[in-house]
Amino acid sequence: MLSFDDRRWETLKAGYRVPIDLRPLLRRLESETDVSPTWLEIWQELYHQGDVDEGSFAAIPHLVRIHRQRGVVDWNTYNLTAAVELARGTGRNPDVPDWTRESYENALRELGRLGLEELPRARDSEAVQSILGLLAIVHGARTYGRILSEFTEDEVLELEKMASSEDAG
Repeated sequence: MLSFDDRRWETLKAGYRVPIDLRPLLRRLESETDVSPTWLEIWQELYHQGDVDEGSFAAIPHLVRIHRQRGVVDWNTYNLTAAVELARGTGRNPDVPDWTRESYENALRELGRLGLEELPRARDSEAVQSILGLLAIVHGARTYGRILSEFTEDEVLELEKMASSEDAG
């Protein structure tokens, strides 16, 4: 995991592809009680219209660490991690850099384990869907993970209707 003392944070790029030091956002997420505004900023910075970069990958292990410490089932961690992972290496997005690959992959596995523990405690459909999406991705079912992570329940129901009408016709 990239230490907060590491100077690379100052030059890493994320979703907007401009250098941004993500440490202040991560520290706010770690210390604040009302994390909703911070999550909005984190989403915007790490994943912008499908774009990610090295900073996005470096932040994931910290997001998982903070999630574990907070002990709260939060859909944001699962869904943002899934979004970053699904964007990895697609289009203009880079793959995970070698210098953070091990901590990034360990964080994915750790979040998968946390998801299995937290799924029975998830109280809203958004959390359940996000956990299931991440679990599908971590266990190699990326297409199902993409559907769970990127489509709303209404969109999936619409797809189901379209498939049913094709079967009937």
